[in-house]
Amino acid sequence: MERKKIGIGYEDYKRMIDDDCYYVDKTLLVRDILKQGGMATLLTRPRRFGKTLALSMLRTFFEAEIDSDGSLWTTAGTLWE
Repeated sequence: MERKKIGIGYEDYKRMIDDDCYYVDKTLLVRDILKQGGMATLLTRPRRFGKTLALSMLRTFFEAEIDSDGSLWTTAGTLWE
């Protein structure tokens, strides 16, 4: 069995998933943002704590991304039940 890479320095969620890197699942963040609503959401985290990657994951969730072959890019699975 081939080991996954540890994605150090990745800032793009889609690229990290495509490159089959380990990723700490933050999809419950989407649920929390949708439940809380509001005009703005402030994400405060220490330096090097994944803020950019979390925002990239949110962008991928809320925007339809199209692959070079014209198909819709999605990740497998559900966000929550």
